[in-house]
Formats: sequence, structure tokens, C-alpha cells
Amino acid sequence: MAGCIITIDAMGTQTAIASQILNAKADYVLALKGNDPTLYGQVKNWFEQQLSQGFKAIIHSYDKRVEKGHHRTEKRQIWCVPISQLQTLHNQDNWVGLKCVVMVVRVPHLWNQTTREVQFSLTSLNCVPRNLGQVIRLHWGVENGLHWTLDVTFSEDACGVRTGHAPQNLALLR
Repeated sequence: MAGCIITIDAMGTQTAIASQILNAKADYVLALKGNDPTLYGQVKNWFEQQLSQGFKAIIHSYDKRVEKGHHRTEKRQIWCVPISQLQTLHNQDNWVGLKCVVMVVRVPHLWNQTTREVQFSLTSLNCVPRNLGQVIRLHWGVENGLHWTLDVTFSEDACGVRTGHAPQNLALLR
């Protein structure tokens, strides 16, 4: 696995997963979501504050991309900040090899509809926004393809089971 980059949505034991990835001589890019509300809130608030202040006195990298195709235009902005520029993060010592925190703002425009999505990631890679933007974009493609397969093949979105252990049991069967 040497030289590999692993991208996953950070879930459950994400710090253990990060450690295993580094032990396999690979790097990680972990999507930070609401599954760790303390860390997510801390990173989100920090980036919001820095954006409002223009990242004054903060070492960071920035990249902007615009892609067009299939009646769609997507603008992506990527900010990468070395971990040394942030205050100590929640359980930071548990994140083996953590080098950088990333914020991606996506603004897709399709026909007459425009949406805005913000995603945060933690990574063991260096702060190179163009490279990290490509890695994160590839992950989105895989995730979207898997969701489509689960929905079309297994009609997952149409399933009305929402209580108790039933949703987890059906997910395991699928």
C-alpha cells in the first residue's frame, strides 16, 4: 500500500482507522462530519472566524476551481491549514500523523438551481490544496456511485423501515 491515499467518511473509530492507514505506509483524508460534534463544531467555527477575518496572520493555502459539463457548473474553493496554525483540537493527540485541516466549499449550479455545500477534512498529507481538492473530488465520485447503486439496485431510499434495529439489519443484508 505504499504511496496510497485512503479517503473515507470519518466514522466511529476514525482515530484508530487513521493509525492503521499510517501503519500501512499510506496517507488518509478523512471527511469530518457531525459524528464527532465537538471536533466538527470546533473546526467549523475556526474556519468561519478566519474567513470573516481574511485569514490574517494565519499560514494557509488556497485554490479555486471551476468545472463545467453536462449542463452543470461547479465552483470549488479549497482552504488548507497546517495543524500548527490552529488551536489544539479536541482529542488532537489521538490523530496520528495529522498534518492539515481542509475546508472545501462547493457551489454547484445545474439549470436554474444553485446549492452550497461545505465539507471539512482531516489529513496526513501536506497542505497542497490542488492535490487535496482532487483527492476529495475523487472520493465524492465514489460515494455518489455507491449511493446510486444502493438506491437503484436495492431500492434503499424507498424503504420505509426507520425504527429499532431494523434499518441496520437491512443494511447488513443489502
